[in-house]
Amino acid sequence: MDPTTDPFLKSFIPVSEYSDFPIQNLPYGIFKIKNENPRVGVAIGEMILDLSVIEDNGFFRTTNLKEKKVFTESSLNKFMGEGKEIWSQVRLIISKLLSANEPVLRDNSELRQKALIAQKKVQMLMPVQIGNYTDFYSSKEHATNVGIMFRGKDNALMPNWLHLPVAYHGRASSVIVSGTNIHRPKGQTKADDASGPTFGPSRLLDFELEMGFFIGPGNELGNPVTVDKAAEHIFGMVLVNDWSARDIQKWEYQPLGPFLSKNFATSISPWIITLEALEPFRCGGPEQNPQPLPYLQVENRWSYDINLQVSILPENSGEPFAVCNSNFKYLYWNICQQLAHHTVTGCNLEIGDLLASGTISGSTPDSYGSMLELTWRGTKPIKLPNGDERKFLVDGDTVIIKGWCQAEKYRVGFGEVKCKILPSLR
Repeated sequence: MDPTTDPFLKSFIPVSEYSDFPIQNLPYGIFKIKNENPRVGVAIGEMILDLSVIEDNGFFRTTNLKEKKVFTESSLNKFMGEGKEIWSQVRLIISKLLSANEPVLRDNSELRQKALIAQKKVQMLMPVQIGNYTDFYSSKEHATNVGIMFRGKDNALMPNWLHLPVAYHGRASSVIVSGTNIHRPKGQTKADDASGPTFGPSRLLDFELEMGFFIGPGNELGNPVTVDKAAEHIFGMVLVNDWSARDIQKWEYQPLGPFLSKNFATSISPWIITLEALEPFRCGGPEQNPQPLPYLQVENRWSYDINLQVSILPENSGEPFAVCNSNFKYLYWNICQQLAHHTVTGCNLEIGDLLASGTISGSTPDSYGSMLELTWRGTKPIKLPNGDERKFLVDGDTVIIKGWCQAEKYRVGFGEVKCKILPSLR
């Protein structure tokens, strides 16, 4: 057993049993205190361990870090590029420092004061400098639902869907961190009974419940990553809200897919949860039939039991209302297959690249991962506790996505990705 995920492991830092960030998690993020420089931290309970302080005090000297200063950086890219062996060495050191039985940090009040900061006192920043962003379409339930709406039940899935992980290349520059609000996008739309398009704010703004993973070491141009080696290139995972303007998308997507309907914003959570922290929750995904081609064949244990929830908080309303409860394990195509397929042509993935899952829907209506499905194209409005109805999102709505893995004695959580919708800019 990995000692860092021992369910009996405790920290000297007080951690609630309902906390997303017990010592078994240890997610990485970039934080900033007022006018100080951004740096790398690890979440533990309601605190952050400042890794730049730990680094300065020599605790990582026993590792094989190529770069001597990786935790004073304003992004995680340098550390992510170090690779799996280094990630494990650093995680083990952090876990030991924070454990209840280790006195080095616990009993050094001066070092504790420098190294531990309350999360409520910091600003969380974009954790990674993202060079490229790819969005997959890997939920069979979601693809089927959308296909039924637009092509009918008999032609719901396109002929290629069961043979390869479908994806498109998104816009990395508009990936934003949780807490960054967005303006309703404008674009061309065309009503079914109109002779031509009109221009204006999107009327069918939607969320998409997704997760994403970040690439650590990439691959050289022309050298694909095999499916059995894919996990060695994955640093960790985040929550993703891939915002969509459905009316803009409907008019523009033929023949080359989404463009302006997706490029205005993609929100991610600030904490990156490593595959090591998720290992106790690794599980099988759906059975794949027909069997994929050999380059995509891998053991069916590369999904994770991650509970996912989407809530809407209307403006001037007290409590968020959960509209969706889903799970990452519903995805048909797993992360190793996605990465292997992405590189099979020789495409070179790079440190910090983000690959998102696509909307994650389950088989029941309450598990559908978008308003498009939840309201079935607006024909079944959602009723909110304050009496409002929603077919799609309105200005002032805040969308909150949460994710967590639940063990008997602790949970490994992702925090949240939260964003408010502001009116269109004039």
